[in-house]
Amino acid sequence: MSKIAFIYPGQGAQAVGMGKDFYEKSPLSRTIFDQASEAVNLDLKKLCFEENDLLDKTEYTQVAMVTACLAMTRAVESMGLHADMTAGLSLGEYCAIAVAGGMCDLDAIRTVRSRGIFMEHAAPEGSGAMSAVLGMDAAVIENVLNGREGVSIANYNCPGQIVITGEAAAVAEAGTVLKEAGARRVLPLKVSGPFHSPMMRPAGEELAKVFARVSMNPLKIPYVANINAEVITDCGRIEGLLVEQVSGSVRWQQSVETMIREGVDTFVEIGPGKTLTGFLRKIDKNVKAYHIGSWEEAVQVCEELK
Repeated sequence: MSKIAFIYPGQGAQAVGMGKDFYEKSPLSRTIFDQASEAVNLDLKKLCFEENDLLDKTEYTQVAMVTACLAMTRAVESMGLHADMTAGLSLGEYCAIAVAGGMCDLDAIRTVRSRGIFMEHAAPEGSGAMSAVLGMDAAVIENVLNGREGVSIANYNCPGQIVITGEAAAVAEAGTVLKEAGARRVLPLKVSGPFHSPMMRPAGEELAKVFARVSMNPLKIPYVANINAEVITDCGRIEGLLVEQVSGSVRWQQSVETMIREGVDTFVEIGPGKTLTGFLRKIDKNVKAYHIGSWEEAVQVCEELK
């Protein structure tokens, strides 16, 4: 029997206008945007729908992305399409957990508002960096980085695309060594911090304090965690996994492979951009991949998959 997974993009996929057509056409989407704006004391409609200088700042990006993706999802569910399993890349894991039932939508939105602020300020500006390593096997990259101080793997995105993170000088030096070792390209990323590196541990410590005030609910469906690519069915594990995720590696390729082993053959990426759909094609060409980033796409995908 076919299984459907909803998957959610992380920071970097944000785009002006995300969720606007859902806000205009779905009462459920409208309620999420309105209630979230009140909950975090931000005008999320203005942040997501209008040109501005804040959307690409981590402390605003994260809350905007999760709000928009959850608003889209609740509209999709109202059309009759539901997931059997969820997962999300980094920030997207919060959407995955909310949709799986582990957190209410507003708690997820409030939490990522705090997470974005903590991550924005965890490391002094310019002290850290991230780079995408293209065309090199993960095992080779791990071998090159083994024993190197200040640099580690942030994301296992898909075959041929690994992201490294850490102290700026260490990331630059590792990039040079990786190119000498055969990497096709090493591209410095425009990010405001060394995400998913040990330099983010202070953010994780602050996040743990926030979770002390958040209720975790029994999961209605399983989700797959970034940090270990395991299927999670126990809501008691959520907090620890999310705290660890801030400074640990995101095992996205492994997460997708886990879902496929669990019988998922249809993936629906919900949110702006098609980053995860692109990764899917490189991980396994045999699965079906759909994207919902607009109202029109939602209608089309729901009609096909319901």
